[in-house]
Amino acid sequence: MLRSRNPSPGKQKSPAARPPKGLHHEVTPVRRLLFGRPIESEHSEHALLPKIIALPVFASDAISSVAYATQQILLILGAAGLWTLQYMGVYRNLTLGITAAIVLLLAIVVSSYWQTIFAYPKGGGSYIVTRDNLGVYPSLIAGAALLIDYVLTVAVSVAAGVQNLLSTPLAQTLDIANKPVRVALICIALLTFANLRGLKESGALFATFTYLFVGSAMLMIVLGIAGPAFGWQVYGDTVNHTIPAHARHAPHGLSGLALIALALKAFASGCSAMTGTEAVADGVPAFRRPQALNAALTLVMMGAILAFLFGGISWLATSLHVVYWEHAGRHSGPVIDQISGAVFGKHGMSLRTGLYYLMQFSTAAVLFLAANTAFADFPRLSYFISRDRFLPRQLANLGDKLVYSNGIVLLGSLAVVLMIVFHASVDRLIPLYAVGVFTAFTLSQSSMVAHWFKVRSKGWNVKACINGFGAVCTGVVAITIAVEKFKDGAWMALLCGAILVCVFRAINLHYEYLRRKLTIIGWKPQPRPFSNTVLLLVPSMHKGIFPALEYARSLSPDCRGVHIEIDPADTARLRREWEEYVGEDVPLVILPSTYRSIVGPILVYLEEVQAERENHVVTVVLPEFVSRSWWHSLLHNKNGLLLRYYLLGRRGVVLCNVRYFLDDSDDSEEAASGSAV
Repeated sequence: MLRSRNPSPGKQKSPAARPPKGLHHEVTPVRRLLFGRPIESEHSEHALLPKIIALPVFASDAISSVAYATQQILLILGAAGLWTLQYMGVYRNLTLGITAAIVLLLAIVVSSYWQTIFAYPKGGGSYIVTRDNLGVYPSLIAGAALLIDYVLTVAVSVAAGVQNLLSTPLAQTLDIANKPVRVALICIALLTFANLRGLKESGALFATFTYLFVGSAMLMIVLGIAGPAFGWQVYGDTVNHTIPAHARHAPHGLSGLALIALALKAFASGCSAMTGTEAVADGVPAFRRPQALNAALTLVMMGAILAFLFGGISWLATSLHVVYWEHAGRHSGPVIDQISGAVFGKHGMSLRTGLYYLMQFSTAAVLFLAANTAFADFPRLSYFISRDRFLPRQLANLGDKLVYSNGIVLLGSLAVVLMIVFHASVDRLIPLYAVGVFTAFTLSQSSMVAHWFKVRSKGWNVKACINGFGAVCTGVVAITIAVEKFKDGAWMALLCGAILVCVFRAINLHYEYLRRKLTIIGWKPQPRPFSNTVLLLVPSMHKGIFPALEYARSLSPDCRGVHIEIDPADTARLRREWEEYVGEDVPLVILPSTYRSIVGPILVYLEEVQAERENHVVTVVLPEFVSRSWWHSLLHNKNGLLLRYYLLGRRGVVLCNVRYFLDDSDDSEEAASGSAV
């Protein structure tokens, strides 16, 4: 028995419920192939992230920082000459002590942000928390610091990933070891493209590599520390601790205040391990329900993984006497490369060599993908600041994949500029790093203290003490980083932050001025009659002129045709055709152009027409024909674009174009489509 194709009356959708037929026509097959199927706003719940995907999306930056945090500590200590056997004990103790101090600071920050997440379940980034509790200007400082830090996150993570990738023997074989900038730019482009496809899709894509790195790094740490007790050989002689003569520095002044200053500088460099910690608190709305609880658990998981990896890598680095040096653009192999080479071995064809390459490629991959944390949070923070009218409104627009596409593109573009300027060098980018994020940490935790004093909920005094202690600790670290890294490049981050705050203020002043001028609150409209003169621009007589003429006539009885005379020989024929097809009810005005300019005569004539009467509007109609193929437009003049550029800014002038569509299947006049410009 055949079923009817028509649905039952009870299940039939009403016309209002059906989407328009042309709703999806703007999504071309190529766009759908590149960026995927658009997500409807009513399905936004399906784009939320489970914890297993949210962890790599929001925590990959913090987790991946272990690949260069220990390296930066060793760089500072090694530059002071502590790599020598005489001071090897001090070298080891300082490295482990600094690592322990940073892990303790991490625990303090995680505890503080745990409270922030539950206090601000709709997103508790430093900008929002500071705005609600300390006011506008402190929040702008926090917002500027985080925006700069997110850009640096992309640059540092990608540069570190390229460094690890190009340190392998395979990179030498492929002849790409000396092309870090090119490789970095390709990686940034791929990251930007992947995030334009949507947060959930990019998170699912990147989760595999993040968990692969965590697993590989844990295996390396366990085998490196406990493996020899079970017969696993560690190739200590493969560690690169030979420093060339031109990069050697004799130890000097290693006592008293000099040693403390050295430790503080190494601590400031190692604090790069803390970057990205705030991302979870800032991205609470992207989690599945219960959002606050899932975000808090993700934050704790991130802190535990980061502490274990950071401590394990520092322990192995000191146990294997790893030295990292940089001089005149050259450097020793990355610390992760040296450690994995010692634990697994990097030569020959064996399972151990395979584990070495797995470690290196997973490290490079997670460093590339660590930038995804910035791609998740930079657009979201830009949305919040834009919503408050301190950034352009375009940054608040959601794309068809429910991501802030404009913010993603802006972040990718700024990271490309940084990569080119600093030649994809991790050691040159790191000094700019971390000062911004610790400034944001301090403002956020200080704001939470004010929040608890304001709400006075159950246990508020204990919570205020926790956030207050976190604010003091991160404030001290922020000052330490700013002082110790000022000459090395932190001054640039501070200067950019100050400039960005000024830009915020200038944008806000513009929007406030616009609001005052356009508001209708307390204003009563006072209608007054005005006249309209319509000028139809006539380059020549063709079928497309007549739909434009009918449109112009419908606007006002004062309608005139205007022709710019470039070649006087054509004027007589134009007059005859105008009189034959149009008649005398619409006069044709000929404007001679001595210098063959299209714009000049129009501007002069517009001034004359506008001076004819008061409360006068002049409408300029531009007839245009539309070809079937896009490349046909390249064969014709673009005078319409030039006229629009000069006329759109004139007071009392309305500009519109009337399009005539060409179709070979119908030689009759086509219906015109008019649109105000």
